[in-house]
Amino acid sequence: MPYAWQPDDPDGTRRLLIWRHRSLTPEGFAWVIGISAATLALPLLAVIGSAVMWGLLPFALAALAGLWWAVQRGWKGGGAFEEVALNPAEMSVTRHDPGRPARRWQGNPYWVRLTLRRDGPVEDYLTLSDGRREIELGAFLSPEERRSLRADLAAALSDLVRPAESRLHP
Repeated sequence: MPYAWQPDDPDGTRRLLIWRHRSLTPEGFAWVIGISAATLALPLLAVIGSAVMWGLLPFALAALAGLWWAVQRGWKGGGAFEEVALNPAEMSVTRHDPGRPARRWQGNPYWVRLTLRRDGPVEDYLTLSDGRREIELGAFLSPEERRSLRADLAAALSDLVRPAESRLHP
């Protein structure tokens, strides 16, 4: 799943990171670089030991370095991600988009409602609302991932609100 709960903060705040799916894993990256290096080395085998090899070698290495750099840059940029922070006093969602300042929404977890809408702009449109403002959560996730995220987040909100209610009614 392209989301994961982080270790709780010392003050009891739970954090959830949600990121876009990345199709190329680190193992896949190693395979791509390895296969590309082998493919680029094939023409060099025909001219090994000659001056032509030294003329072709810089171009093959430049192509391999360019591929390495492009994939690394894509990983580091990472695309959009969201951070959800939950504690008994506040729930916040911070959306980070490349090239834009972070956008933040906050509300009281007791009043926050999660809705998985069928009539949204995409299948299984996941929204958070505190009664005043509604935001989309996990826009870059697949419908199955949004359903799973809704179940996990609903359970975390329920666990967060339930102890507060039990303190009110001994």
